[in-house]
Amino acid sequence: MILAYLAGSAPTSTAVQLHPNLSALPGGGTLQALVNGLGAWALIAALVGLVIGAGAWALGVHSQNFQQSMVGRRAVLVSGLAALLIGAAPKIVNFFFGQGTGLH
Repeated sequence: MILAYLAGSAPTSTAVQLHPNLSALPGGGTLQALVNGLGAWALIAALVGLVIGAGAWALGVHSQNFQQSMVGRRAVLVSGLAALLIGAAPKIVNFFFGQGTGLH
């Protein structure tokens, strides 16, 4: 087989293909509903973190506590970035999947 390949007369191989289909396996709809629910919970957690962080930031500024204001500011930024990534996650995954299917 190796000699046939080196000689240029290798047997034709079957190309592997991937066509994602949510309904191809049982439970695909349930899995999609689970992911949607987890996304909603993650957004709620990001909102709670944003509100708590904004409160800590405001209390730190008004009490002139530099450490508390920095922790609150970081919580606001991290919560905002988490919400951004949660919202963009499907588009990011689809973008990279599309880039991967375009490779030859």
